[in-house]
This record gives sequence, structure tokens and C-alpha cells, in this order.
Amino acid sequence: MNTWQETSRVRVGVVGGGSWGTALANLLAGKGYLVDWWLFEPDLCRQIEEKHENSIFLPGITLSNNLRPSNDLLHVVGHKDLVLVVVPSHVMRHVMQQIGDRLSTDTILVSASKGIENDTLMTMSSVIQDALIGLDADRILAISGPSFAVEVAKGVPTVVTVAGRDLARAEFVQHLFATPFFRVYTSDDVIGVELGGAVKNVIAIAAGMVDGLGLGLNTRAALITRGLAEIRRLGHAMGANPGTFSGSAGLGDLVLTCTGDLSRNHTVGKKIGQGMSLEQALEDMRMVAEGVKTAKSVYNLSRREKVEMPICHAVYHIIYEGLSPKDAVYQLMTRDLKNELEEG
Repeated sequence: MNTWQETSRVRVGVVGGGSWGTALANLLAGKGYLVDWWLFEPDLCRQIEEKHENSIFLPGITLSNNLRPSNDLLHVVGHKDLVLVVVPSHVMRHVMQQIGDRLSTDTILVSASKGIENDTLMTMSSVIQDALIGLDADRILAISGPSFAVEVAKGVPTVVTVAGRDLARAEFVQHLFATPFFRVYTSDDVIGVELGGAVKNVIAIAAGMVDGLGLGLNTRAALITRGLAEIRRLGHAMGANPGTFSGSAGLGDLVLTCTGDLSRNHTVGKKIGQGMSLEQALEDMRMVAEGVKTAKSVYNLSRREKVEMPICHAVYHIIYEGLSPKDAVYQLMTRDLKNELEEG
């Protein structure tokens, strides 16, 4: 495997042409790597080739000439040192099943997707390993943190974490992505980093509902605080390092998505809080709000692990069972009084 000092010769493939995939592909291309980049939509691929802009998912950003867009998935992932996967969580398994036979034996797979599969309740790294039978788990890493795509694309200082079971590979990926505006920390807590990145989207929907109801900053601060407690409890039950949730992939990402106007999940929640149905809230949204599907996964995962997650359960009941956001707030506020450090 290459050491980080040899990154100029790294062969890179990026799978996924949404805003986050575009931003990360362009970041790597901007560092001088020739990046083969898979996009699902043929029209988008042609547009990027002609105009060097992803006007659908990341408009206004001029893309590097080192990006080589393609609709040929197997070409993009074949013979690569690193493949970055940035697809919606609900299509991760399908995409992985298509590429399995084309991966080199030492290819590193980095997931930048944030979600939990509905049927299996697996995080994305587990889905990848399950779909690519025989793949060494040490070759699968996850990158997460407070990082709106458009700000990364504009060079706004950003901090993220890359997690992998093998420290050498994590450090390799760290140096591959790092720039003066994109700082990367390493971690060996893959499950913690992935849970932080997935569950925060559900809490962000709740925060949006709070704002849509016009409940104020006190309520939002309380929701973020108790939401973090829920993420930490689930992480503890699943073997994560509790310190992860105080870092960029935990608290950092949670604060960003619960407060930032660019958050798709917050936007969906706000519209629901204002009285829209889920269908109406999603009607004009081209990009995926991962928290909608993840709400169902977290609801079932917390029940399986016997972890109290009242905010996440409330979001599930609002989205899938028609509970009123106002009634949900009342139910949360009138639960049995407890010591703050108790479960629930």
C-alpha cells in the first residue's frame, strides 16, 4: 500500500455525483489527482464535461479539469488505490454489489455516505462489507464531520474525521484529503463515527420542526443537548467510544445540521413543523434528506438494542404515523422527571 508521502501517484475513483460527492471529488482533483468520477445521470455527466459545473447539485462551483466524469461504474472503480463512495444510503448495497468483481485486492474503500440501512439496520461500512463478500474490514473506512458541501467547495475551513480499524490506512486517507482548508483527524472508532453521522440527521429533522413551530432558541438548544445524549446512548450499546460523540463526527456534525440553513434534514423538519406533510416537504427537493429513511432505521435499531431515544422515536411517529409535532413536544416535555445522567 502507498504511504502518504506517495499520494501524488494514487489512483482515485469517486462514486456519486450529489453535492457532497461533487465537493469531495473536486477537492481531490484540486490537489492534482486525476479523479475518475461516476455519475448516475448521463445528462449530468455530459453537462459537467462541457461546462465544468454540476448545476443540479452544486451550482456556481467551477470544477477542476482533473475530474473525469463517466457513466461507466466499473471503469471508475477498476484498478484504483482508493474508491470514495458517496451515494444515498438506500442504494449503497446495490452499487456495491455491482462493483465487487472489479476492485483491486488492495483497494481502500472510503464511505462518505451517512445513513443506516432500513432492512438490516447496518451502518454503511457494514453494508459494504456484507455486499462485498470476503472484503477485509480493515480496507473500509468512513469519513464524517460538520461539512456542508458548498462550503467545502468554496474552501471554507472545515474539520472532519476519517475512521478506520487500520491506523496506517486511516493516516493514508487523512493525508490524501487534507488541505489548508480541509483538516482531517483520524479515529479507529468506525461505528461511532458512522452512528454520529447518521443519527444526527434524525435530530436535525426534529430541530427543524422546533424552528417550524416557532418555539425559540431555548427549545432548540435543549433538543440538541438531549439529542446528543440519545446518540451517545446508542453508541454505547453498540460498542462505540463515547469520546467520539464529543468530536467533529458527533457534536460538531450535530450542531451544524441542527442550526444551518443549508441542512436538508433541518429544512424538511421545518416544513413539517409549519404544517406540511412529508410528501409536501420533499416535493421540491432533488437531493436526499437521509434523516427521513434513517428515522425508521434508528427507531428499530433502538428497540433492538433496548436504548431509550425519545426524540428519535417522536420523529419516527411524526413522519410515519401522523403524530402532530405539537403533540410530540408535549409528550417529550411531560415525560417522567429524571436525573440528567440517567438513561432516557
